[in-house]
Amino acid sequence: MAVKLHDSELKVMDVLWRAGDLPARQIAAALEAEVGWNVNTTYTLIKRCMKKGAIERTDPGFRCRALLPKTAVQESETDELVDKLFDGSIDKLFASLVGRKKLTGEQLQRLRDIVGELE
Repeated sequence: MAVKLHDSELKVMDVLWRAGDLPARQIAAALEAEVGWNVNTTYTLIKRCMKKGAIERTDPGFRCRALLPKTAVQESETDELVDKLFDGSIDKLFASLVGRKKLTGEQLQRLRDIVGELE
């Protein structure tokens, strides 16, 4: 994915990923309740996402639809994080994540299952 979304734009996208297609006014209402943004802030961010090709607008009603699936954005952001902070090494990222906290037996088993599926 070549589109880079900033944290505030990701909040707009998250509303659409959770709820599906929505009128802009409903996105604004959700973000006012969640983060306290006013309508103008949300509309500005929606328009930025539209310029980037992340959101499509249809009328009537300024209805918005996410054009990027959440999984594609997660993969892109993860790749960028790994490249930027872990020299492109997934095992360094993994070691950092699991080395910071005591994992439960259940969490360790889920991780083993995930790794087992990749083999």
